[in-house]
Amino acid sequence: MKMNRILLSLSALLIMGCANDVKNIETRTQVIETQGKEAKVIETTVTDAPSAKVSIVEAPSIEIIDKPIDFGQERIGMTKKYIKKHYGFEVDNIEIEPKIIVLHWTADMSFDKSFKRLQPQKLFSDRKDIAKASALNVSAHFLVKRDGTIYRLMPENWMARHVIGLNYSAIGVENVGGKGNKKDDLTPAQLKANIALVRYLKEKYPTISHMIGHHEYRKMENTEFWLELDKGYRTKKSDPGDVFMSKVREAVSDLNLSGAGK
Repeated sequence: MKMNRILLSLSALLIMGCANDVKNIETRTQVIETQGKEAKVIETTVTDAPSAKVSIVEAPSIEIIDKPIDFGQERIGMTKKYIKKHYGFEVDNIEIEPKIIVLHWTADMSFDKSFKRLQPQKLFSDRKDIAKASALNVSAHFLVKRDGTIYRLMPENWMARHVIGLNYSAIGVENVGGKGNKKDDLTPAQLKANIALVRYLKEKYPTISHMIGHHEYRKMENTEFWLELDKGYRTKKSDPGDVFMSKVREAVSDLNLSGAGK
């Protein structure tokens, strides 16, 4: 399977002042550390008006590897049927407007096994807990390896089946780990990758206003985002745990993303 490797740069523009008549300009470049990585700061000063400065911060790059799961016409068709059955919408395509980021763990320590669970178009026979709701296989937009490598599995603005009630507005990020669906064992590298990915997604999709852990999804039932029509379709989740979520939230607090139920 061919994988396309791309680099995506995040940028933040901080304007600290302005001047009408710019005659003499001095530029100074320095390297700072942000989120554990180096970032370049270019500071421009108007010497005729020293208080007027413009600083451009070039944030660390995020590397994403495309590794598509099987998402052909069969899966697209099943997704449309899922949308109609569970959300009541007749749709021509499966595009979504991202508003929520949902973080998960796979409950498996193997990247290959985790990928192969998401790859087929139809649900595995051992998923009896959700099989009645649809034969559509579960999926996610991203899968993060133990070493922090980020893989994109499908288009970011297509609907994935990864969180009951919220799929139609949620981007899903799976992390390899959570042994036995109990152990909070996601790595520091995965933490850094999730932080970078959240920042990338928020910058790309300004419509994103919330970030939650999968285990928090039921707190969203009384919000505008909740669409599930089947009142009996609920599952209990523990991923990716309160500790991991609190660390990610602390690191991206400047993005002002709301949590579950807010």
